[in-house]
Amino acid sequence: MKYQFRKSAFVLLADGTIFHGKAVGDKEGTAFGEVCFNTGMTGYQEIFTDPSYFGQLMVTTNAHIGNYGTNVDEVESDSVKIAGLICKNFSYEYSRDAADASLQEFLDKNNLFAISDVDTRALVSYIRDNGAMNAVISNDVDNLNKLKKQLADFPSMKGLELSSKVSTKQPYFYGDENATYKIAALDIGIKKNILRNLAKRDAYIKVFPYDTTFEEMKAWSPDAYFISNGPGDPEPLKQAIQTAKDIIASDAPLFGICLGHQVIALANGVSTYKMHNGHRGINHPIKNLLTGKGEITSQNHGFAINREETEANQDLEITHVHLNDQTVAGIRMKNKNVFSVQYHPEASPGPHDAEYLFDQFFEMIKQVSAQTV
Repeated sequence: MKYQFRKSAFVLLADGTIFHGKAVGDKEGTAFGEVCFNTGMTGYQEIFTDPSYFGQLMVTTNAHIGNYGTNVDEVESDSVKIAGLICKNFSYEYSRDAADASLQEFLDKNNLFAISDVDTRALVSYIRDNGAMNAVISNDVDNLNKLKKQLADFPSMKGLELSSKVSTKQPYFYGDENATYKIAALDIGIKKNILRNLAKRDAYIKVFPYDTTFEEMKAWSPDAYFISNGPGDPEPLKQAIQTAKDIIASDAPLFGICLGHQVIALANGVSTYKMHNGHRGINHPIKNLLTGKGEITSQNHGFAINREETEANQDLEITHVHLNDQTVAGIRMKNKNVFSVQYHPEASPGPHDAEYLFDQFFEMIKQVSAQTV
């Protein structure tokens, strides 16, 4: 067996609870972050590179991680974004022809510390009961007290602005410059598959940094605007919220996903809150209240918008709800060309039930464009 004599490692939760495991490979390390879990059976590479997971220690509930290797094209950003990995069985070998490297090679390249042989069922059960919290993973077993002190000083995800850590520093373009539509995208942690879904619908996208103003985006003369997914608490994103307000006031088409959905809600005076656990996985049930149809969706968020405030807002209509806990999963503005969803219609990984939302966005763009001609 490869790496038969691996070093002992542990997961230390903020409340002092410890789960034991082994370091993956021969790497030594320590990583801090908010511990969360994803229930997806596949798509670990996309999950690890999703900017929305920045600063989080990922617990994978699938029993085997790494068994199909990695592929250079199966990423959602230019690097790994999770703070660390916690799993049950780590596969050093892979058996997929399309893979070009093992998961361990991929993690080593991205300098990510991971631990395996953890009782992930017990850990996830504990997190479900006690809520998401900060944690540290390490194989520095001789310095437990030191790590406890460092963990106590680690900042909470509540109130934490992280979009600046993952957003592009300079504007860039994606797609065919001769495409029919121009879309200005505010990058507060955007996934590559969102850009792919926009581009394949005949759009040329200019991606702007997280703190870009509406006037700067408008100067490109786009046909529509998009606010992306991303990590952290939405409330500190004051400029993004103001940008959303200005876009809404202009009556231009606007679509938001995940963190972008929360920013649009905040722009409408609806507050957000940190969830007990959040929704992370690729099998979350959603009901479309406009059509009555159900959708199985990919989700990744630890914050949500206030349902009572949304229902009381005369400008907003709830369009989608999460069937597990009745949280708001989608909204639209009644008298504006604005809508958003809390989940990921671009999936990657996940089902494609909600891809119609991109078509809905482009239908809105066509209608607005026809009215202005």
